[in-house]
Amino acid sequence: MVRAEWNGKVVAQSDDTVVVEGNHYFPAAALPGALLKPSNTTSVCPWKGTAHYYTLVVDGQENKDAVWYYPDPKPAAKEIKGRVAFWKGVKVTA
Repeated sequence: MVRAEWNGKVVAQSDDTVVVEGNHYFPAAALPGALLKPSNTTSVCPWKGTAHYYTLVVDGQENKDAVWYYPDPKPAAKEIKGRVAFWKGVKVTA
């Protein structure tokens, strides 16, 4: 089971993650929507496409743009469609 934790709380866990460039991509359903706040931030990866971000909210504390996803990944990254990944202090352990 792979777990993502931030601010002392488990924010996602799944035994179905996809690892790309060292990052575990969790099924989106593994992360409760109540913990997510939409963000306008995007970034571009040449082979994955355009990433979009969410701010993670746990117990009233926000971790801006700590969650990212590719709503329409390029064909080379099709396995991460419908999945989210973490950074910015979110601890992911397998």
